Amino acid sequence: MEQQASKSAIQLSTESRGKNRRSAVESREELPKARRVVVKVGSSSLTSIENSIDENALRSIVDALGRIKAQGVEVVFVSSGAITAGLQPLGLSKRPKDLATKQAAASVGQGLLISRYTEHFARYDVTVGQVLVTAEDLMRHSQYKNAHRQIERLLDLGILPIVNENDAVATHEIRFGDNDRIAALVAHLIKADALLLLSDVDALYTRPPKDGGERIATVTDPIADLEGVEIGTVGRAGVGSGGMVTKVQAARIAAASGIPALVTSAANIESALAGDDVGTWFATTGGRRNVRLLWLAHLADIKGTLTLDDGAVEAIRGRRSLLAAGVTAVDGTFSAGDPVSMVDAAGTEVGHGLVNYGSDEIPGMLGKRTYELGEEFGEDYARELVHVDNLVNLRPRSARTTLK
Repeated sequence: MEQQASKSAIQLSTESRGKNRRSAVESREELPKARRVVVKVGSSSLTSIENSIDENALRSIVDALGRIKAQGVEVVFVSSGAITAGLQPLGLSKRPKDLATKQAAASVGQGLLISRYTEHFARYDVTVGQVLVTAEDLMRHSQYKNAHRQIERLLDLGILPIVNENDAVATHEIRFGDNDRIAALVAHLIKADALLLLSDVDALYTRPPKDGGERIATVTDPIADLEGVEIGTVGRAGVGSGGMVTKVQAARIAAASGIPALVTSAANIESALAGDDVGTWFATTGGRRNVRLLWLAHLADIKGTLTLDDGAVEAIRGRRSLLAAGVTAVDGTFSAGDPVSMVDAAGTEVGHGLVNYGSDEIPGMLGKRTYELGEEFGEDYARELVHVDNLVNLRPRSARTTLK
C-alpha cells in the first residue's frame, strides 16, 4: 500500500506538468468564440414523472446545439434524465429511493433518451454517440485516459458525444450522485473552452426571487461573491438529484481548472450560446489542473481526518508536505493511499490528501520529527504523512452562505 501511495505521488507530479492553462474565453460575451463547449442539461428540463420525456424541451435543446455544431463548434452534451424517463414505462409514480429500482429505471430511460436524441439530431445531419461513465472512470488514471480518448475520437469523427452517469452499474460507494460534477470533470478532461450548466432556474440569486432576491450576474471569487447567499438544494420539479448547490459546486470545479462556466435555464440556451447577458457567469479562478487533483479536492470518498497544529496548516498552505510533527490527532479508519481530510485546531477543513500510512500506524507517530520516526520505526517511516504532490488546499464555503 505504501508503494501505491508513492507511485501516486510520482504520477500526480508527472501529470501536472503543462496543465496550467486557461480558456481563451474570458467573458460571457465571448462565448460565441468558443470552439469546444460542454453543455449539461438537468432532469427537470428534459423529463417529468407524469410525461416521461418532454419532447418540446428536448427539441429546442437539440435545435440550439445542432445549429452551433453546424458552425464548427465541437459540442459534448451531458444529459441527465435517464431515471425519470424510465419511470412511466415501469409504471412508477415517483422517483424511487432504492438503488436497484433507480438502476432499472435508468436502463430503460437511457435507451429512450438516446433514441430521441438520435432522431432529433438527425435533422441536422448530426450523428450522436453515447458515453456512459462512472466515478471510477474519472478517478483512475487508466480509465480516465480511456474516457478521454473515446470522447476525443468521437469529436475527431464529427460525432456529438452524449455523456451520462452510468446509473445502471453505479453503486452507493462509487458514484457522483449528479451529472453537474461529471460535466465539470468532462470539461476539464477535454480542455473545453466553456461549460454551460442548464436547469429550470435562470440564474443564481442572492435569495429566492419571490423574497426579493437579486440575480448574481458574475462570480469572480466563489467565496467572497457568495457571502450570505441562499443556495437551493433541490430543483422545482423534484426529479433531479442536486439542485442549484451542485451546479455551483460544478461551476467552481470548472472555474478552478481554468474553464469558465455559465449557470442558467435550458430556456435560455440560445441566448447563452449567443453571449447574451443571462444567468450567472463563473469566471476562471485557476489554471488547468490534474484531473486526479480535482477528484481529490471535490469528489474523493474521505476515509478519515488529521488534525493539524498552526505550523502544519501554514506549511500545507505554503505547498509543503505534511509531516507527523504537525499532526495532533487522527480520526477514522483508513489504509495507506486513502484520501483523508486535514483540519485545523478549530475543525475547519484546510485540505485533502492521500496519506502514506494507515490509521493504525499514525497515532504512535504524532508529534515526532522525521528523523525520530526513522530511528524508532525504521527508515521506511522517515518520510512525510502526506506528500505535497498528493495534497490539495481547500477554501471553505463562507459560514454565511446557506443551503436551502
